[in-house]
Formats: sequence, C-alpha cells, structure tokens
Amino acid sequence: MTNNTASDKSLSPEQTVELISALKKRFEKNMQRHEEIEWDKVQAKLENSPEKIWSLSEMERTEGEPDVIGYDKEKDEFLFCDCSKESPKGRRSVCYDRAALEARKKFKPENSAMDMAAEMGIELLTEEQYRELQKIGEFDLKTSSWVQTPEEIRKLGGALFCDRRFNHVFVYHNGADSYYGARGFRGMLRI
Repeated sequence: MTNNTASDKSLSPEQTVELISALKKRFEKNMQRHEEIEWDKVQAKLENSPEKIWSLSEMERTEGEPDVIGYDKEKDEFLFCDCSKESPKGRRSVCYDRAALEARKKFKPENSAMDMAAEMGIELLTEEQYRELQKIGEFDLKTSSWVQTPEEIRKLGGALFCDRRFNHVFVYHNGADSYYGARGFRGMLRI
C-alpha cells in the first residue's frame, strides 16, 4: 500500500477501503490481542481519522502489521501497535535519532528510528509498552527493537533496545549511533 505522494498524508478512497479491510482481517484473526473491543467501534474511529489512516498505511507499508492492542477509556482512544513477529522489515538498519545520525562519521545509516517514527506520525514504544506488547504474543525472537530512551541515558550517548529471548523480555543499551540489520523499531498510534 502506498500513499499518493510523499507530501500528501492522505489515501485515496480505494486505498482507505483496502487498508481498513486488511486491518479488519488482522483484528478478527487475532482476537486474543483485544478480546473486549468491537471492530465496529474501531472502524468508526478510523473513518473519522484520515491522517491516522495514513499513519496506519505507513505502518503497514513498512511491514509492521499494525493491530489494536488496547483501549484508553480516559482518552477514548484505541491503541494500534506493530504486531509483526519480528521488528518491521521496512524499519531496520536505523540508528536511534537524528543527533546520533549526524554524529556518525562513517557508514551512516539512511535514517533514524525517531525521525522515521515522526515522519510516519507514530511514537516509538516505551520499555513499559514493549513489555505489555509481549504479554499478548511473542515478538522479536530473532530481531530487536529500539525503545524510547530516558534523556539521562541519551545525553551520555546511549539508547535502549529490547528483544525476547529464552521466554523473557530483555532491555539492553547500545551507542545511539549503532545500527544493525536485525534491529528496527515498533510504533504506537492512538486513534
């Protein structure tokens, strides 16, 4: 699924129908992720949120397989998250943020996780959100994902990433300018 132009953050009516259909199929196939949530309510929110639809299409385009994983009653928002088994293929081999990208002297990656997330209109998962995601499935068994890093760690040049190994979720640190073919990031979108 592609958007109309790089600067146009909207989908054609046909693209919107196609995306909503794909999201509905994924929703129905994975009810354990959202047992108390009804698709009709999700779809009504989607149909009134064209910019959010575009962000979901970007999550889909980069192979994140977005799905509903919760509902925030206070804010009346559904929570969509990347539920691909491994870190989304279209978002790997990126360093943590713009400062890390600019500081790298040789072999710079094409982009950073924070910049890509901002361009897509989503947020990187926090460590807590990552751990919550792992309660509804097993993700990143062969890959890892950057997560939001506390400022005190980032100021010292570091960044955090997570994965799941040996049936446990692990949090690690690395230089924010590092990047690997098996490390990407997962995003969250509230609708």
